[in-house]
Amino acid sequence: MSSPLHELDKAGVSIWLDDLSRDRIQSGSLAELISSRAVSGVTTNPTIFAVAFAKGDAYADQLAELSAKGVSASEAVFEATTQDVRMACDVFADVYKTTNGVDGRVSIEVEPGIAMDTAKTVLQAKELFKAVDRENVMIKIPATVPGLSAITEVLAAGISVNVTLIFSLQRYALVIAAFKEGIKQAKANGKDVSKIHSVASFFVSRVDTEINKRLEDIGTEHALSLKSKAALANARLAYELFEKEFSGEDWKVLEAAGANKQRPLMASTGVKDKTLPDTLYVTELVAPELVNTMPEATMEAVFDHGIVSPDTITGHYESSRAVLAELEQLGVSYDEVVSLLESEGVEKFVASWNDLLDTVAKALQGKQ
Repeated sequence: MSSPLHELDKAGVSIWLDDLSRDRIQSGSLAELISSRAVSGVTTNPTIFAVAFAKGDAYADQLAELSAKGVSASEAVFEATTQDVRMACDVFADVYKTTNGVDGRVSIEVEPGIAMDTAKTVLQAKELFKAVDRENVMIKIPATVPGLSAITEVLAAGISVNVTLIFSLQRYALVIAAFKEGIKQAKANGKDVSKIHSVASFFVSRVDTEINKRLEDIGTEHALSLKSKAALANARLAYELFEKEFSGEDWKVLEAAGANKQRPLMASTGVKDKTLPDTLYVTELVAPELVNTMPEATMEAVFDHGIVSPDTITGHYESSRAVLAELEQLGVSYDEVVSLLESEGVEKFVASWNDLLDTVAKALQGKQ
């Protein structure tokens, strides 16, 4: 097929779907997207599962069985979501093989409530990996400060990791360092590092949402001229950091041992501002070795009318730095914004997780 999504794929961007449900798996919709939309992976999060469980009755039979066993809501969520991810991993098994493990990946996240607890994060990451029991699963770990040590430890155990909730360039640098250390330890532990893959999920649209509010409060012509420029600038500079960190001598040593680069993944790429092009955070973030995980509406928009250029990142580093510098001069603190977005991100996922537990608890009670 030829479509803007297939052009994106040819430009070196892996297209992952930011959605999963049992209905999507069982209907064949997920498998169909591999050919029709060039989809080569899936990401999930507590919000996605909360929506999936609240719709329809695809989980009814399993929840009835679990209810009869007297399991808790959190145990039922663990069983059901790991089953979904296992089935999705099987759907992408051929993609996984043909891309030598680069794509065909399905991500499942540790509980957001343990994002600030290294030991619990490591324990649950290992439990999720064991429960899904598929090579092509990726365990999502938030890039909180306590999460950094967990990332290293989980990689060292030979488990592929999707590092999520990255907002700042400074934190991204620490994530890359945690990844490299994890690969070093995995090698020392006798793990086959060629089997370990990782992505670093850099959140995009929320940066504009928060900074635009502050620019509107300032209200000057200069301030308003900078609206909706920060997120792309931030994401492009993240790619620059990726290029730098994975071309140095320290990385070449690991690469010679068979290690794979931790690819940058652009997340939160749905456009929230209706005055902007609905493909903005996809078509303006094109470069080799990149992943873009898209909600279905964004993916369909790109398929329908996206205009894809081979590279919309690498020629924009200086202008991106200029945007962030201008924001600082106006009194919009980058450090303050990214810190707020991280804490809000964890809080939102905790709220979604609680909604999910509540939905499942009610379903379990209804079956007893």
